[in-house]
Amino acid sequence: MRSRLRKGVLGAVVAALALSSGAFTGTASAHPNHDSVRKLVKAVSGKNVNTHLKVFQAIANAHDGTRVSGTRGFDASRDYVAWRLRAVGYKVTVQPFEFLFEGYRTPPALQRTSPDPKTYTYGFFSDYVAMGDSPAGSVSGQIQAVDLVLPPGAPNSSTSGCEASDFEGFVAGRVALMQRGTCNFRVKVDNAMAAGASGAIVFNEGQEGRTEVDLNPVLGGPGVTIPSFFTSFAVGQDLAAAAGTSVTMNWDPISETRTTYNVIAESRKGDPNNVVMAGAHLDSVQEGPGINDNGSGSAGILEVALQFAKTKPKNQVRFAFWGAEEFGLLGSQHYVDSLSAEEREKITLYLNFDMIASPNYTFGIYDGDGDAFGTAGPEGSAQIEEDFEKFYAGRGLPFTATAFTGRSDYGAFIAAGIPAGGLFTGAEVLKTEAEAAIFGGTAGIPLDPCYHSACDTIKNISAKALDVNSDAVATLVATYAFDTGTIGTAATAATGAARTAATHGHAPAEAKS
Repeated sequence: MRSRLRKGVLGAVVAALALSSGAFTGTASAHPNHDSVRKLVKAVSGKNVNTHLKVFQAIANAHDGTRVSGTRGFDASRDYVAWRLRAVGYKVTVQPFEFLFEGYRTPPALQRTSPDPKTYTYGFFSDYVAMGDSPAGSVSGQIQAVDLVLPPGAPNSSTSGCEASDFEGFVAGRVALMQRGTCNFRVKVDNAMAAGASGAIVFNEGQEGRTEVDLNPVLGGPGVTIPSFFTSFAVGQDLAAAAGTSVTMNWDPISETRTTYNVIAESRKGDPNNVVMAGAHLDSVQEGPGINDNGSGSAGILEVALQFAKTKPKNQVRFAFWGAEEFGLLGSQHYVDSLSAEEREKITLYLNFDMIASPNYTFGIYDGDGDAFGTAGPEGSAQIEEDFEKFYAGRGLPFTATAFTGRSDYGAFIAAGIPAGGLFTGAEVLKTEAEAAIFGGTAGIPLDPCYHSACDTIKNISAKALDVNSDAVATLVATYAFDTGTIGTAATAATGAARTAATHGHAPAEAKS
């Protein structure tokens, strides 16, 4: 097994060899229908893909800054995609399904009102989030620090708020400011309530790896009566810095069943018993417009579909735009669950495109053969990974493996035994020095600094990554539209029984999106 870094270095070396020898020029040139591939790649321009992103941004601007499933912003995105696809001749199905929407009615707020008023940003990898099971509430009051250790000591050593005695002298009605440490968050908040706090703020402890809003603290069920937030270490330091600091907190959650949609566009030509699928989730998180996550993937496959429309493929091609990915990969799971065993058998492969234009990108390819991360996809997934590698190498570009663990919408397909692959340019993980040396960009900051945040706007895009990866989408879609090679043939027939019998619990939840 090779490490992730080793795989990335290998990609850079192979790309360099391709430039020098011309012997490794990628899937398209090795394919008898390479003219069709080249024509599609030429027709798919980064400028046009970016135009779709501008539309998604305009939709978000008109709908409270979001395109989250279950809202008008998502519905407008759905209508735009379906309209464009119908206009060029696809058979378009809009598939509704219900889901549990968990979000907020009015925007969350954490503001320092004195001294020096300041507004903090809501969202993971931003300034703060509401803790799971925090009740609704809007409070204003003075901060009172509770047994803080600043600067922090050893990791997981702070006992701030863990004992009732920590609150001796606490003034009822104030907002308790506590530090992450040895006891769980519920203990801290329960003690704050008992002391008469009107709100609770717990900030990350402060050591390396314990500074950001990179987890979702849960209070463990009902019984909490005060709004409770988790913040970065920097925010905690900020609030603790001056005596008499006052804040306003607002949390207005909602949990209700709503309806959202998948958009499925199918070519009218091609073998319906040998279906090539490409998909991307269309929804954003509620915190922002989701232009990289995942307007980029949606815009990429939309432009490929529009330019591919006049092609007469040998195999039927199906493009999917998933709803409610951000609520647990729900749209793709609903789609796969809705298919009969016979219909699943007809899907030869699935390609997934989630975040293909991260501003601090790497060119990540799902680890279909499992050699980098130890988790392989169904038989045929390794070939898809190799075909993507050939694309980048043919352009003299580096590439790296990215984990293939069910984190995005391919999860339901691989659980059903369907070969899959795709691209991912990165989310919350920090770019390493080695990656910066290979791909450029900035080490020590996230691959997407605006992941799941309000700043995931049209400005949060790498034009280069968007253009290159849209060409990669076009290359593999056009290639497989005419020839899926050994994928789905007798070489992979052993997976048929697994497809038929597969269970459909969705993939393990992770920090993505």
